[in-house]
Amino acid sequence: MNSTVTSSEAMDRREAIKRTALLLGITLSPSTLAAALARDEQPATAGAHHLTQRQFSTAAAVAERILPRTETPGAADVGVPAFLDLCVGGYLTPEERQVFLDGLVALDEASTRAHGRPFVKLSAAEQDAQLQALAAASAGSKGMFFHQIRELTLLGSFT
Repeated sequence: MNSTVTSSEAMDRREAIKRTALLLGITLSPSTLAAALARDEQPATAGAHHLTQRQFSTAAAVAERILPRTETPGAADVGVPAFLDLCVGGYLTPEERQVFLDGLVALDEASTRAHGRPFVKLSAAEQDAQLQALAAASAGSKGMFFHQIRELTLLGSFT
């Protein structure tokens, strides 16, 4: 039996991403798809290049609560924070970028009001409660920060 796969039989990266998104129930925006396809072109780095350090830390903490480390690697382990930074810097539209940045600020402000500390300083249970409240507030509304960061986190993890 010939185990060689021809290019016509192999699933290309774009098709794999679309199928993964379909399985996860995510609708991919064109800019999100472009960011995922460019993932191989950019090295995963530990620091922020397009986000401030505070924004990067908040985004990383959110991603880690969405996909925490269990017996499998978490979002931070697979480079999702760098992927989020890359998306903000080069693949989100200006409107999507503003939603993302405003969402990070709003999350920190809500955390500070509720707990006296920014999101990254909260316990895992407090972070989960903040994200559950954010998800409930944006239920049924596409294009909101929670949906955006969840979509990018899952996409970054699986690409």
